[in-house]
Amino acid sequence: MTRVTRRALLIGGLALTTVGAGSDRLSDPFTLGVASGDPTCDSVVLWTRLAPTPLAEDGLGGMPSRAVEVKWEIALDERFRHVVRRGTAHARPEFGHSVHVDVRGLLPSREYFYRFSAEGHLSRVGRTRTALAPWAMGSGLTMAFASCSQFEHGYFTAYRRMAEDQPDLVLHLGDYQYEYTKGTYVAPGGNPRDHEGPETETLANYRQRHAQYKTDLDLQEAHAVAPWAVVWDDHEIDNNWADEVYEKPQIPQPNFLARRAAAFQAYYENMPIRNRPQGIDLQLYRRLQWGGLANFHMLDTRQYRDDQACGDGLKACPERLSPTRTITGAEQEKWLLDGLRRSHARWDVLGQQVFFSQLDFTPGAGETNNMDAWDGYAANRDRVAAGFARTRNTVVLTGDVHAAWAAEVKERWNDPTSRTVATELVSTSITSGGDGSETRAETPALLAENPHVKYFNNRRGYVRTRFTSREVRADFRGLDYVSKPGAPVTTKATFVIEDRNPGLNRV
Repeated sequence: MTRVTRRALLIGGLALTTVGAGSDRLSDPFTLGVASGDPTCDSVVLWTRLAPTPLAEDGLGGMPSRAVEVKWEIALDERFRHVVRRGTAHARPEFGHSVHVDVRGLLPSREYFYRFSAEGHLSRVGRTRTALAPWAMGSGLTMAFASCSQFEHGYFTAYRRMAEDQPDLVLHLGDYQYEYTKGTYVAPGGNPRDHEGPETETLANYRQRHAQYKTDLDLQEAHAVAPWAVVWDDHEIDNNWADEVYEKPQIPQPNFLARRAAAFQAYYENMPIRNRPQGIDLQLYRRLQWGGLANFHMLDTRQYRDDQACGDGLKACPERLSPTRTITGAEQEKWLLDGLRRSHARWDVLGQQVFFSQLDFTPGAGETNNMDAWDGYAANRDRVAAGFARTRNTVVLTGDVHAAWAAEVKERWNDPTSRTVATELVSTSITSGGDGSETRAETPALLAENPHVKYFNNRRGYVRTRFTSREVRADFRGLDYVSKPGAPVTTKATFVIEDRNPGLNRV
C-alpha cells in the first residue's frame, strides 16, 4: 500500500502544466483539500471545492460569480507518470464552486491517485481505491468508521490517526459538522476552539460552516487517504430533526423547510456523493458493493422518520411500540429488506446513525428508552432485525452517542435470551463530548441491565475493521484527550465476529 508523500506532491506539482495564469488570477483556491467517495468496481467520485477565502461570511469562499475551469487527472502512481483518465470540469457558483467528477472505466480493486488544477494552482494529491469486482472476495478490506466531529469540542487528531492506519474505505455515520453558534454547546472543561458565524440556517451559513471544518488539516488527511461513504444524522441540519419537524416546537422555525433545503444543498456541495438535492429532498440511502465480500447498506434515519415519541428524550413511552411508527419510512424499509433478502455477500453491513439495539436506561424494575434511537421505533426495528435472520452475516455500524459500544442484536428485543441475529458496533465521537473517560459512574449498572451489550468506552476515537471471508475484526481505537492536539491512539478493545456466528468474541 503506497503512502502519499510530500516528495510526490512536489514532483506532481512540477509535472502538471500551469493553467489560467494572468493578472486577475485567484489566490490558492484549494484550501478545503480534496476527497473521493462512493467507489464501485469501476468508478469513483472525485471532489474538491474552490475557496481562496474559505471563511467568508457570504459562504462564497472568496470566489467570483462565474464558472471556473478545473482540470483533473487520475493515475496509477503518486508521481502521475501513468495517468489513466483526465478531463475538465467547471466549478459553478450555483453549486458553491464545488466539483464532483464521476470517473468511469477504472479497474477493480485498484489503488489510484488524483489531483486538480485551476487558475494556475495545483491541489494536493489524494489517494483512492475502487471496489472489488463482482463476486470477488479478495484478500480483505480495511474499513474505518467514525461520527460526531464537533469542531469546538476538540482537535480532530482522531482523523489524522485514522489516516495513518491507511484504510481502504472510510464510512462517516453522521454529525460531520454541527450547527451551533460559538459557545452554545460547551464540552466539559470548556471548548478549546470556536465556530465562526451564527447558528447555521441559510445556505451561506452552512457553506461557511462546512468550509471551517474542511480547513482542518487533520480532516483533510483523512479525506485524502481513502474514498469515503457518508450519511448525515441530525447536526448537519438541526439537532434531533425528524423529516419536516424541527427540534423544539416551543421555538418556532417558520422557515425550517428552507433551512433543510439549504443544509442539503451545502451537504452535497461539500461531500463526494453522486446525488444532487431536489429542493427539500436528497436521496442519501444507497448501496455500496465490495465484490462478494460485503454489501454496505447506507441508511438515512432522519429524512423519512416520524417525530420522536412522547416529546423525545429518555422516556418510559408505550407509544414507541406502535406498529406504524417508522424511522426509515416505508420505501427505505422495503429497499433495505429487499436488499438483504437478495444479497449473496459474505457480510451485509448497515451504515447508519442511531443506536439499533434495545437499551434500557433504568436498572431493575421499569424501563426507560431513548426516543431518538431505534428504541423509539420498535416495530420498525423488529422488521429489520427479522431481515437479518435471512442473511449469512449482518453487522450494524452506528454513530451518534459519543461513546464506543459493542452489542449483540437479539431476534426479540425484549428477550435477551433469544437468538443473536447480528452484531452492532458503535463508534465513539471524533471530538463531541470533549476528552471523555474510560467509563462512567452509571456504566456497571447499565451493562448489567443490558446483558447483550458487551462493551462500553467513553473516550474519543473511531473503529478500525478488517473484513475477510472468515471474520470481521473490529479495533476500537481511542485517544485519551482531544482538548489539545497530537494525542496518540491506542486500541482500547478488539472483537472478532466469525462467519455464520454473529456473536462478539473479545480478543
